[in-house]
Order: sequence, then structure tokens, then C-alpha cells
Amino acid sequence: MGFTDGFAVYGQAMEPAITASLLYNLVQCPKRVERDLFGDPAERDEVSPFVSMLWERGTLYESEVLASGRFTVLDLSGVKDAAENERLTLDAMRRSEPLIYAGRIRAAELVGIPDLLRFENGAYTPIDIKSGRGEEGGEDDHDGKPKLHYAVQLALYVDVLERLGFSAGRYGVILDVQGREVRYDLTAARGPKTPLSLWDEYQASLTTAQAIVSKNVSPKGALASSCKLCHWYSKCVAVLRADDDLTLIPVLGRAIRDAMHDTIDTVSALAAIDPEAFIEKGKTVFKGVGAERLKTFHARARLLTDPDAKPYLKAPIALPVSEVEFFFDIEVDPLRDFTYLHGIVERRGGDNATERFVAFFTENESPDAERAAFSDSIAYLNSVPGATIWYYSKYERTIYRKLQARYPDVCSADEIEQLFDPARTIDLYNDVVTRATEWPTNDQSIKTLAKYLGFAWRDNNPSGAASIEWFDRWVRERDPAVKARILDYNEDDCRATRVLLDGIRELAY
Repeated sequence: MGFTDGFAVYGQAMEPAITASLLYNLVQCPKRVERDLFGDPAERDEVSPFVSMLWERGTLYESEVLASGRFTVLDLSGVKDAAENERLTLDAMRRSEPLIYAGRIRAAELVGIPDLLRFENGAYTPIDIKSGRGEEGGEDDHDGKPKLHYAVQLALYVDVLERLGFSAGRYGVILDVQGREVRYDLTAARGPKTPLSLWDEYQASLTTAQAIVSKNVSPKGALASSCKLCHWYSKCVAVLRADDDLTLIPVLGRAIRDAMHDTIDTVSALAAIDPEAFIEKGKTVFKGVGAERLKTFHARARLLTDPDAKPYLKAPIALPVSEVEFFFDIEVDPLRDFTYLHGIVERRGGDNATERFVAFFTENESPDAERAAFSDSIAYLNSVPGATIWYYSKYERTIYRKLQARYPDVCSADEIEQLFDPARTIDLYNDVVTRATEWPTNDQSIKTLAKYLGFAWRDNNPSGAASIEWFDRWVRERDPAVKARILDYNEDDCRATRVLLDGIRELAY
């Protein structure tokens, strides 16, 4: 057997190796894995500045961790030849080296380069250094849970170590941006509703990866919110539109599309059915799709296939009217776990000419700056007790609960709950758009719906991800033009919320 970086050689055949990064991408999208391996590079989009920033931040954080003096390591990062690195890593494990950095391990087609291999319990545990949080969720009184895309990477390392006879057990560690060691028990059930373990999920992902690598399977693409950051976005969207793929329907994801595909395979086909023909005793013939969901998807398919379709109300709504309205949006850097901007557009008497934008921006990345911006924003939102506050999704409330816990001297937990009392503060997305409206669009994001209503952002690349990348540049360069770009984007987000509210109000008349 021979080996070349990224490829396993079996006889005269050369197949791509299955790596931790391949499995990481597969969890996000199997189609991306196939296109990365076999697609035409000329069809790729440019890598987004945000993704480039993530790579740079990850590399920088890893360097900072190693330079901190927290670890004494055998450093193999300078050994670029794959075979030589593998040999040195095996030698180091045979002599029980306490901590190995950037060692390369391989078994058959599986290849891993864990950030750290730590000797414990007579063998080795893989550790990956991540510039993000080690768990997902953990907000609104829910425990955080392992991230599947992190778990499959750790599981691959453990699998290789097992095959080599050096595994300390089916667990690994994520060393996250907060400096915490988050232990991933790969054998534990993921939850009462998900009896599969992370190891089971890894085995399923590995099987899929092997099928893609050997070209025995060609996975279908699917439209999802994460697609816009992928370098295959333009190519995939063009194919999905040409195929009239069911995932063009809002909230109809890959799993539901696959459950329906053998019977109903396009948006046009779904628009043409009678939903009742697929419902019996209150249940549909499609796994995971309830009767009401099928009717909703059918209605959305009809909107997408009707060139004259207009948005409409599907349920009565009562939208409060107040003399003063606040349209509210925040910007957060999740990698720094730092809220850097609270933006508010204030309107009086329903007159757009009275609008003014108020921004509470952190001039630096210190806790004092974050606390001050939070405090000023709270004071402003409470300055007019009768004002209605509009925001889009529960993110703002989640972050404000988190900021209150971080800075309890600013306000109490009860004051945050009073601020977000639904009688006064309305989540336009969850409380209005998803419950009471339908739109002839492929998703229900604020960007899509406001643009449908004719609103235009001043920036040619408006997104929360872009704002995070701009803030990272602001931190490094203190360029006033970058700060202005962040503020303009946030103001436009606030105004887009107002545009959408006014548009929905028109539907009610």
C-alpha cells in the first residue's frame, strides 16, 4: 500500500481519502463533498470573506493556545511529508509521548490530523482546538449539546486510533474558544428522542462518505440557509431551479424532500396534487410530514408556480399601533462571544419621514464596552414605555438574556422578560410571518421578504456573516469606513423590518 496526501492508493487505483474535514463538510451537505472531490473548479464561487476569516481565526486561535504555555507538546507541524509525519506520530505513540501536536494518523482509507493527541489511560485521546463554542444550543435554559460536525471529526480520529491499537476509548475533547475542554462521549445516546449515539451517526456518515468517494452514490443537493456561504452556491441553486427541486419551498428540507421524492418530485408536481388524496385518518403517506404540513407545502408550491402570485394572510392578525415604534436589530460576533452593536430605528406617528437611527456600538472589544452598549440600549428601549418594539426572530431576546446574566448590574432578569413581553415587543418572524402569512418566495428571511417588497440594502453583500467579518476587520484596522459599513448594514436591517411590517399591514386591508 502506498500513500499520497489526501488520496489512498489501492493497487493501481487512486481514491480520495476520507478525512475529518470531509466528514465535517458531509454533515453540512453531502453534495458539497461530491462537488469538492469531482466537480469542475471553474464552477466554484469565490470563497466568501467570512469563510476566509473563519479559517484565519481558527489558525490564529490554535497558535494562541499553543503559545500560551498551557501545553508542552511534541510539535510535528513542521513535518510536511505525509508518510514521514505518520511514521514519527506512530513512533511517538509507541513511546507514550504525553502530548503530540499535528500528528498524522492513518488506517486504510481513513486519514486524520487531530490538533492534539493526549496520552491518558495508557493510550491516546484526540483533542481538536476550535475557535467556536464546544457545544451548540445551551440558551433559554436548555443544556448545550455536542455539535455533530465536531463529533464526526473526533470519531474518525478515535476510529483510526482503535484500528492502530492506540485508542483510550470512544470519546474525544473539543478545546473551545472559551478555553473549556468539552468532552464528547461518542457512545452516549444523543437524547430521549434521538436514541442513536454520536458513534452511530459517525458510522452512518462514514458509510455515506465511502459511497460518495467510490462514486457509488451521487447525493442530491438541497437548498438550505447555510448554502449561501458555500463556494458551490451558484452552481447548486442553478441545478435546483432547473430540477424544480422541492427544497425550493420554504422549510421543506432535504429529509422531507427525500421522503416525498418517489411520489412527488418537483414543486410543480406538488402544486398540482390534491393534498387530501395523500391523507388518511389524519396522517399522510409521507414519513415525517403531518397533514397540516403537507397542506402548507402544497399552498407554498402553488404560490411558487403561479407567476401572478401575491403574498396573503392565512390567519387573522392583530398588529398593535403606537405613536412611537422601535425597529430593533443587534450584531453579534459568535466567535468572540461578543455583542458589538445594538441598532434601533425609531418612527413616530407611522410617518417614515420621522425615522431616525440610533446605534450603540462598541468602540473596542472589552467587557466594559459591551456592558456600556447593552446598558445604553436597554435605557433607550425603555425610554418610551408605550412604544412598540419590533424585531425579527428570537435571537435578540436570547442574546439579551445572556447579556443580563453576564452584566447583572445593568438590569434584572425580570426586567429583560418585561422588555420582551409579547404585549409590547413582537417577534415579527415567529409571531406574525410564520403563523399568519404566506409568500411567493423560497424562504422567509428578512432579506428575502423585504427585497420582495422593494427594499434595497445599500451594501452589495448584506448578511450577518458579512457584518461579523467587517467587525473582525474593524478590530484589526480601526478603519472608519469599515465601521460605517457595519452601521449602514444594521440600519438597513432595522428599516427592512419596518418595510416588512408595513407590507403585512397592507395585506390586512
